[in-house]
Amino acid sequence: MAGGPLITDDTRAFADALPDGGVLLALDLGTKTIGTATCDAGWAFATAGKTLPRGKFGRDREVLGELAKARGIAGVVIGLPLNMDGTEGPRAQASRAYARNLAAAFELPVLLWDERWSTLSAERDLIAQDTSRAKRRAMIDSHAAAVILQGAIDRMAGAAF
Repeated sequence: MAGGPLITDDTRAFADALPDGGVLLALDLGTKTIGTATCDAGWAFATAGKTLPRGKFGRDREVLGELAKARGIAGVVIGLPLNMDGTEGPRAQASRAYARNLAAAFELPVLLWDERWSTLSAERDLIAQDTSRAKRRAMIDSHAAAVILQGAIDRMAGAAF
C-alpha cells in the first residue's frame, strides 16, 4: 500500500482494503493482557482466542506475528477505548500508537473499533453461560475482543455502512 498500511476507523475503507475478505484478528489491549479473537474469512462469526500477557511491544509483536502467520490473517481490528462522551483520552492514544506499530510490523490494514461496551457485553454473556467469577476474569479480555470483532464484521457485512 502506498504510504504504508491503512490505519482507519472507517469500516468501508477497511473493507475496501480487503477486497477478498479474509481472516481477521481482533485485539482488546489491556495494560496487563491482550485479548485476541479471530473470525472466518467470510466475516460471519467471531471466536474468542487466547488472552495473552502483555509485555514490551517487541515481545507482543513476536507472539502476535506467530498467530497472524498461523491463521493467515488479512487485517487487524483493535479496540479503541473511547471515553463515554466519545472523546479520546490517554488509553485511546496508546491504542492508536500500538496500531501504528502493529500495522508497520505486519504490513496489514488496521481498523480501530469503538470498544466502549465490549467488556460489559462480554461479561454479561459469560454470566449468562454461568461461568464462574474466576473463569470470567481469565476469559474476559478474549471475549471482549470477540465482541469488538463481531461488531466490526457485522458492520462490514451489512448492506449499508
